[in-house]
Amino acid sequence: MQIVTQILQLAGPRAEFLRHCERPWSSATFAGARHTVALTFQGSEAIEDGEQFIEALADHEFVIPGHLVADAALRGTDHVNGAPPRLSVEIEILLLDDI
Repeated sequence: MQIVTQILQLAGPRAEFLRHCERPWSSATFAGARHTVALTFQGSEAIEDGEQFIEALADHEFVIPGHLVADAALRGTDHVNGAPPRLSVEIEILLLDDI
């Protein structure tokens, strides 16, 4: 799915993909899907990438032919200060069909 590819590009090469789920979404005037993606960033340098990803997400212009990104939001984070440190993030993207 192109949205996952673009999320991973925005997150950077140190991001580890955990999971993706998609569920249909519609309103009276629009149809599309909500995509939930979970990533983890392990190690200090990767965590910096994760923090930059979080900052960039809301303003990022995704380009998905035939679709519009109506919303991109952070659903949650989990920061573990173990050895190695880890930052896990879950995001949600509302992808509308562009008719």
